[in-house]
Amino acid sequence: MANKTNQINIPEARQAMYNMKHEVANELGITLNQGYNGNLSSKDAGHIGGNMVKKMIEAQERQMSGQQSRF
Repeated sequence: MANKTNQINIPEARQAMYNMKHEVANELGITLNQGYNGNLSSKDAGHIGGNMVKKMIEAQERQMSGQQSRF
């Protein structure tokens, strides 16, 4: 059986990820429809996903910079 690694583990995060995806797409000038977006080019989808990852890393770095190292 295949292990799906792209599933959201915390159900409450689903809406936050959806909102972030639409926010990033809007910032990039890419139109997303609610629901199916099969007409989206791979290039545009990659831009959206890449920018989402960048924002998540930046948020984590900001959170970590306010904490003392435990090591």
